[in-house]
Amino acid sequence: MTDPHTERQSPQITLAVLALGGLAYAVVQSLVIPAIPVIAHSLHTSDDSAAWLLSATLLSASVVTPIAGRLGDMYGKERILFFMLVLLALGTLACALSTTIFELDVSRAVQGAAGGIFPLAFGIIRDEFPRDRVAGGIGLVSAILGIGGGAGILLGGVMLEHLHWQWLFWAPLPVIVLAMVLCYFFIPESPVRTPAKINWAAAVLMGLGLSAVLIAISEATDWGWGSAKTLGLIVAGLLICAAWVAWEFRSSTPLVDMRMMRVRPVWTTNLAAALLGGGMYASFIIIPEFVTEPKSTGFGFGASTIGSGLFLLPTTVMMLIMSLQAGRIAHRFGSKLSLLAGTIAAAAAFLLLVIAHSHPLYIYVAMAILGFGIGLSFAALGNLIVEAVPPSQTGVAGGMNTVMRTLGGAVGAQIAATIIANHVRHGTPLVTGFTLAFAFCAGSLIVSVIATLLIPSRSPAQELADIGVGLPVDAAA
Repeated sequence: MTDPHTERQSPQITLAVLALGGLAYAVVQSLVIPAIPVIAHSLHTSDDSAAWLLSATLLSASVVTPIAGRLGDMYGKERILFFMLVLLALGTLACALSTTIFELDVSRAVQGAAGGIFPLAFGIIRDEFPRDRVAGGIGLVSAILGIGGGAGILLGGVMLEHLHWQWLFWAPLPVIVLAMVLCYFFIPESPVRTPAKINWAAAVLMGLGLSAVLIAISEATDWGWGSAKTLGLIVAGLLICAAWVAWEFRSSTPLVDMRMMRVRPVWTTNLAAALLGGGMYASFIIIPEFVTEPKSTGFGFGASTIGSGLFLLPTTVMMLIMSLQAGRIAHRFGSKLSLLAGTIAAAAAFLLLVIAHSHPLYIYVAMAILGFGIGLSFAALGNLIVEAVPPSQTGVAGGMNTVMRTLGGAVGAQIAATIIANHVRHGTPLVTGFTLAFAFCAGSLIVSVIATLLIPSRSPAQELADIGVGLPVDAAA
């Protein structure tokens, strides 16, 4: 790896490499969403089995991301970031070469394990950037998770119209390899390290608990939310998670410092992140399904695969615009106000869809408002977490915040899908199901507004000081 005594790279180069790596990860995760029916047909499996192409990445990302953040805090963020990009490249190559659904699911799990890219990037920015550029850098990388998600769906639809589904993985592979090479040569090794040991017992408990909950959520539509299998697996997962938390409190070397997690700025930000993630991921599922329903249903627009992706284009564009303004907004108004404005806008977007969805224009306007809100909010989330913890815990704290977005997205998208599936007549979804799904998303985002209001307020100057020098955990309680 790069010698830590060599000259530090310019922030512009470092940010460009980090953004490229984050964007590559986010895009490959969502590229398969429009391709699930095509892949299911090509590999002679059911749509339900192919849906595990999404669940596998959620599972591995949720388990590995906080561990990767912790390893970065201990052994150097650039070193672990490079390893994450290697994992992403290997997983993507394996996906492109897969010939069975099992091989593809395993390869997707390897891809998902690279989710540690984001918390590691937050830590590198905090360690390397001048204080006045930290907020903008973290804001941009944080928002890329949403930008790449929307772009991946759009690109996936375009590629499926002209290429075999395996090109969904061949096409981004050179970009991932480029990011890997640039990381090796241009990202300086972190000067901030926390010598410790990995608490593998805690890692196993966390992995088992989160996996059980996510598997139950992923299968809830088929098993039924009230079924013994769903409820039993959720209860088992929560009990294991409780055992994990208890273990962490007793450990002298915790994987995730639970004292940090119960600090008010941290838990309120994580709650807001989970609810925001639910709204964003739900929109990626609901909107394409809504607009592709045939016009004969009385509400669908009969859009093609490419056309459905275009409805998400305003979201992606607005997220990009807002992420580029994140630093300026944080300096002037503070991250809490940015998050508050973003959550209100996101909630307003779904409220608009509740009352007006009969014309494509309404969908485009709502998606633009949602992109404004999610872009502003995601950019603020990364900064709020970094402000709330000392530099030695940036990686693991950022990792848990990313996991909360992922978990929230999984739950929100699955509940929305269940609502739609429960309102069907003669095999055709009813508009009532979509309207209730929009209302559910609006309600969860309103709760996110409340969570944001509970985050302790700081002036922009205090926020910049916290990012630069770190905030002792006990002082933030």
